Amino acid sequence: TSGSMSVVEHVREMAAAGLHSNVRLLSGLLLTMSGNNPELFSPSQKYQLLVYHADSLFHDKEYRNAVSKYTMALQQKKALSKTSKVRPSTGNAASTPQSQCLPSEIEVKYKMAECYTMLKQDKDAIAILDGIPSRQRTPKINMMLANLYKKAGQERSSVTSYKEVLRQCPLALDAILGLLSLSVKGAEVASMTINIIQSIPNLDWLSVWIKAYAFVHTGDNTRAINTICSLEKKSLLRDNVDLLGSLADLYFRAGDNKNSILKFEQAQMLDPYLIKGMDVYGYLLAREGRLEDVENLGCRLFNISDQHAEPWVVSGCHSFYSKRYSRALYLGAKAIQLNSNSVQALLLKGAALRNMGRVQEAIIHFREAIRLAPCRLDCYEGLIECYLASNSIREAMVMANNVYKTLGANAQTLTLLATVCLEEPVTQEKAKTLLDKALTQRPDYIKAVVKKAELLSREQKYEDGIALLRNALANQSDCVLHRILGDFLVAVNEYQEAMDQYSIALSLDPNDQKSLEGLQKMEKEESPTDATQEEDVDDMEGSGEEGDLEGSDSEAAQWADQEQWFGMQ
Repeated sequence: TSGSMSVVEHVREMAAAGLHSNVRLLSGLLLTMSGNNPELFSPSQKYQLLVYHADSLFHDKEYRNAVSKYTMALQQKKALSKTSKVRPSTGNAASTPQSQCLPSEIEVKYKMAECYTMLKQDKDAIAILDGIPSRQRTPKINMMLANLYKKAGQERSSVTSYKEVLRQCPLALDAILGLLSLSVKGAEVASMTINIIQSIPNLDWLSVWIKAYAFVHTGDNTRAINTICSLEKKSLLRDNVDLLGSLADLYFRAGDNKNSILKFEQAQMLDPYLIKGMDVYGYLLAREGRLEDVENLGCRLFNISDQHAEPWVVSGCHSFYSKRYSRALYLGAKAIQLNSNSVQALLLKGAALRNMGRVQEAIIHFREAIRLAPCRLDCYEGLIECYLASNSIREAMVMANNVYKTLGANAQTLTLLATVCLEEPVTQEKAKTLLDKALTQRPDYIKAVVKKAELLSREQKYEDGIALLRNALANQSDCVLHRILGDFLVAVNEYQEAMDQYSIALSLDPNDQKSLEGLQKMEKEESPTDATQEEDVDDMEGSGEEGDLEGSDSEAAQWADQEQWFGMQ
């Protein structure tokens, strides 16, 4: 039959066979012929050629070019439907098989929307999909629309589209997460899947799964953790990487960094190619001063994919905690460019901007992070630090009170509010009350312990502080707590033990500058004879730090051209 096949059918066969580069060359030549002799191909053949040509461009990631060819294809299709209406169908056999094989117009519009999202033209993507009558929308069109609406802040339309996906495919779990993230009640979502749960064996866990993520999206971390743990214990769902990743993320949100790191490690052991959540893992390791581990993690992730935000964020955390802020800024920007929804990238870039003194720009990034993750306390903490850095204590207070109201009174929100109260002389007593409440709820919550110690230090109640810190260190080890305990011990002249505490702190985080200073001060006290030498060393240190600043300046210059390149604000 190959003799009787038209050349357009050959193009279609190659397209179906996945020979994109071949399709691109041949269809390009045929389209030129068609342009030079409009009679050569019928309107339906021209439509097909344009679509196959556009598909091959899409495959080569040439999205702008593809969009223009798809647009021409749709114009051909319009002309086609006009002519076919005029000619009454006489049962002409030649025309029927062809019309059956025509690429679907809906599929073309979906591809165009994909191009627009790749080009970051979300409005155009929404417009083209919105133009498809709702009866003709396939599940993937509804899913894409729902995600686009959500990103654009059109929540009602987004909910409608997600529900439509679930009506068509009741096991579309990501659509379920979409609805929960738009604060649709867990019970309502569960009711949309109840028929399928009852009719299929081994799906009884799904209603618990929905309940768990409903807790996640209302910010009820404790109940979310308990619910996911109960799923994880079920023998059939044991060692599921997604559940472990969710658990790790929840422990992180709840401020339980030790358990978070444990769960991330478990997930990573099960799936060495895991990318999701690794940005949070890298951040936690960097905070703990495990910079070598962070570097290794970054290298491993870049090996897996450099097209995801996570490796860039991990690398950026390494730079940030090595005090190379301009580099951290560039890496954060690159991550945002790859995924504009990356909360961790926004927080990294925001923190880098703040530490570089660009507070107003930093504020924009933290606000966007809050918009994307309204249940994550660390987004608010970042913003409040910006307010405090720019002395907007009133704004910080309003924000902290809001968080306290919306996320509820738990150890974390109480401590955040107390942190702001500590900045004002008039609210010292209030800070004290809040911290005591937080510590009653969670005696080992490090941030609360640190702030309470700060208060006791101001009041010079060193003995109370030492008791508080020893108590907190009874069942956990933390660099900052050991260091503060060292400071308190110095204050009560317990030098030997203070040195031990500073040493433990440095063994936990070798880069902890303040513990080093504490130790050096004590060595000075011990050897008054070497005082003159010591001062020299001090001078050198001072100049060293200035040198560092210059270093980061030249580095800033080096990254400056890249900053422009990556469209940084």
